[in-house]
This record gives sequence, structure tokens and C-alpha cells, in this order.
Amino acid sequence: MKTIRIGSGAGYSGDRIEPAVELAEQGDIQYLVFECLAERTIAIAQGAKLKDPAQGYDPLLAERMLAVLRPCHAKGIRIVTNMGAANPAAAAARTREIARSLGLGGLKIAAVSGDDVLETLKSGDHRIEETGEPVSAMAGKLVSANAYLGAAPIVAALKAGADIVITGRVADPALFLAPQIFEFGWSMEDWDRLGKGTVVGHLLECAGQVTGGYFADPGVKDVADLARLGFPIAEVGEDGSAVITKVAGSGGAVTTATCKEQLLYEIHDPAAYLTPDVVADFSQVRFVQEGPDRVRVTGATGRQRPGTLKVSVGYIDSFIGEGQISYAGPGALARGRLALEIVRERLALTGVATTELRFDLIGVDSIHGGALSTAGGQEPYEVRVRVVGRTGSLKEAQRIGNEVETLYTNGPASGGGATKSAKDVVAMLSALLPRELAKPAIEFMEA
Repeated sequence: MKTIRIGSGAGYSGDRIEPAVELAEQGDIQYLVFECLAERTIAIAQGAKLKDPAQGYDPLLAERMLAVLRPCHAKGIRIVTNMGAANPAAAAARTREIARSLGLGGLKIAAVSGDDVLETLKSGDHRIEETGEPVSAMAGKLVSANAYLGAAPIVAALKAGADIVITGRVADPALFLAPQIFEFGWSMEDWDRLGKGTVVGHLLECAGQVTGGYFADPGVKDVADLARLGFPIAEVGEDGSAVITKVAGSGGAVTTATCKEQLLYEIHDPAAYLTPDVVADFSQVRFVQEGPDRVRVTGATGRQRPGTLKVSVGYIDSFIGEGQISYAGPGALARGRLALEIVRERLALTGVATTELRFDLIGVDSIHGGALSTAGGQEPYEVRVRVVGRTGSLKEAQRIGNEVETLYTNGPASGGGATKSAKDVVAMLSALLPRELAKPAIEFMEA
């Protein structure tokens, strides 16, 4: 039975690069997949593209390509990635430049677009799923609207001979499903195999999470050598059978427990995991430890895909202002609390307009509140004050950090290390779009 090996080179935009190089050089893989696009990432990338039409792709694209293109070219490893973000064509062009600078000729690069449906969403009678309001009511706040495309355009690019496929918004598992469909010739309506391929993609999409990174908990779930964490590999058969493993000798671990935790990650209904390609059913998935760092996954199935595509709608929700300052030594907790009281009163006296405010002592009450502060009756030797507020304008947000900074000379003794910031908040909502309204396109470039 034909099998292929797919490596996961990244689980988010800022992920480590060394494990991807390790996969390219030692993983004996045919595909290296970089999943780098979180919910808000593409909205932020759209803002970068508006400022500079040549930008809007992943900021680490060039560094990643410089690191892996040579070993991938030498071994015939194909690369699939959503690092195109808001600008796949620019990302492909930059990749072509890098390939040429490395003297790598003959590489065929595909840029997959068509996920940007902002104008389509604004012009139609579409509603926000979370609120029921029409999209048109948000017209002045909208930043982006990107539909989650499926595996089909990636498969088409691979069939056309692409060595590197760069997409924008694509469902995370689809990046891994596409090589399986292409290599094994699966039908796009073979729901059972597509469900099996989707569970493989879901297990790989967060990279180091399934090899023990996010899993680790000292003394409870110990994982060795996390500083050299190896990223996962899936050995997939044409019947959809799969084994999850990693490069021998790399850090981390692949166990039934790490795989179970990743299987449940971001799953609303395990029996109906909605993707653009299939409604996957993970409810009967089973894991078997076949050897050190080798876990077999079985039991996934699927049924007919939805008639709509999810659209991530990015919008400017508000502005956040923040200020921090530290106190240490005897009485640090009391001075920190006094600092918070001063800033609380100052914001009221000066009329800073906020819709939400938090006053925290980091390490004391910033997560669970005052109920669990100073556990055991011992006061901390150092505390960090944080005041953060939500406002309707950047100017108001800046005033919050300014008030915290004034504690240097107008507050309790011995404050230090003050910082302040103010920024807009890009938030996300969802809409559903008939799939025929999203029209994927592929542009090819050659190095």
C-alpha cells in the first residue's frame, strides 16, 4: 500500500524554525506544511497590505524559506503553507526571489487566492452569526472578511506541478488533507477517506502541541528535552490509516495522551467537525501506542460537506490602553495596592472615558481575583501593577498608560520599570457564505 510522510513545520505564525529544518533534513518526508494563520492574524495582515501592497504575508516567510528551501529542493519535498495570509501573490513573489538568490532553479510556486470575500459579504444580505445583525451595519468598522477555503485549490496546484503552494485563509486541516487527496487520488466526495485525512490534519496542525509542547506539566505530565522539541510527522496510507511520529532523537514525545489532547483541541462537536471539505466524525477515533513516539490513529469517518463556508470577519472593536509598574521589597503589596487606588481615582478625576477597566497585581490577583491572593498568608516580595482599559478612541487609551507612568514621582515609594501602550483592538466575528460565492484562483510563478 502506498504511504506518504507529511511533516508539520509550524503551528502558528511565530513558531520555531529549527524543527522545520530538522524535518526537511532528517524527516524523510514528502511534504512540509506550515500552518501559520490564526483567527486575527489575517485581519492584521490586511491592515499591513493596505499600508503597503507588497506586504500582508507572514513576517517570518522569508526566514522560513531561506532555512528550508535548499534541503527541500534537494530532497524533492513539496511545501504547502498559508503564510500568504492577506497577500499570497506577494508571498509567492518573495519566495521566488529567495529561491533565485539561493541558486535554486526550476521551482514552480503557486499562489492560491479567492478567500478574500469582503466586498461580496458587504454587498449581499449576509448576517453575523454571533449577533444576527446584518454585515452592512458594521460597514465603518470592517477590516477584513476571509472565507475558509478547502483542499481543492491546493490539490489543483499540486496536480499542475507546484513545488510550493502558498495560500491565504484555508481551513487548517485542509493544508494537510490536500497532499493526501493528490497522492492517493481520492475523490472529493469520498467522505470516509476525507474524514480520515482530516483527523490527520487536525493532529498535525498545531505542530509541537501533539509532540508534547502544550501538553507538558512538570510532575504530572513530564516531557523530556522541550528546548529541542521535534515537530510531528504523519505516515499516511492510501486507505487513510495513519501513524503519528517525529524525527528520531528530537525532543518531546508522541504518546496516546498527547494525541488525545490534540484531538480535543478546538473541537465543538467531535461527531460533527465542520470543515469546507467534509463533516468529520472523530467520536470513534482510537489511539494505539505502537512503539516509542509512534501512535496509530484509527476510527475517523466523515459525511457530506456543508453547503456554506465560514467567514472570519475582522473589525475594529475598540482601543486598549495599558500601564504597568513594579514594586519590590518590604511592603511591596501595600504599595502596589495604593498605586492601584491612586490610578483608579485619577482616571475618575480626569474623566477618562472607558467602557471596561481592570486593576491587577500580576502574580497576586490578575487571573483568579482576590479570593486566591497571598495564598498561605505570605506576602509577595515583589508585585507588578497593571491597569488596562477599553476605550472608544486611541487618545483616551493613551491616557491610561500616562496615569500609571506618573506614579514614578506622584505615587508610592520606589516604583520602577514602568511601561505603557495603546493600540486598536481587531476583533473577530463569523458569517456563513454559500460556497459558490467564494471563487478560488491560482497564479503560478517559476524560479
